[in-house]
Amino acid sequence: MKIAIVGAAGMVGSCVVSEAADRGHDLIAVFRSLRPTALPPGVTAVEGDADDPDRMSGLFNGVDAIVAATRPAPGHEHTAAPTTKALLDAAATARARILVVGGAAPLRVPGHPDRLVLDSPEYVPLEVRTIAAASAAQLDACRAHSADWVYLSPPALLEPGRRTGRYRRGTTTLITGADGGSRISAEDLAVAVLDELESPCPDRHFTVGY
Repeated sequence: MKIAIVGAAGMVGSCVVSEAADRGHDLIAVFRSLRPTALPPGVTAVEGDADDPDRMSGLFNGVDAIVAATRPAPGHEHTAAPTTKALLDAAATARARILVVGGAAPLRVPGHPDRLVLDSPEYVPLEVRTIAAASAAQLDACRAHSADWVYLSPPALLEPGRRTGRYRRGTTTLITGADGGSRISAEDLAVAVLDELESPCPDRHFTVGY
């Protein structure tokens, strides 16, 4: 499978590059600016601005799938939805499926189907509410678009760790463990991303967690 990964320098994007390369896929790693970086053999690094749908649709020409793993810089959270729309536009032009790695904010709280994670301080403290709200706007941008998209909400805590190859999958409700925590490593999130690309499920919005 030929896969383009946008945001390849980030925590999630770099893990997706590694996981996809290990599985033998043909990869295009898209960076905002090319910098010397160690990439797995066979990965093609290209420069591209996620906000430029004309440039991106050209890069996406001939790919089977796209992973959008971009994240706005602090203070620029308002750009998340427009950037996502630009990538959706490019994916639609290229006629490629796009998996958007978003946030946990638009998920429902376990046991409280009328309550969003966004509005739950136990999962979204005040200092991260702006970026959390941006991820909810991202999903709205997807829902309003005709592209072939799927939106992945990670759990409340996503951080570098180790690859176990194991996770639980759900749809629109936050996955929590026995201790009430909601977490996954970026490495195992990448496993879930590739599993979805290789064997697509019908859910357009899904989540994973331990």
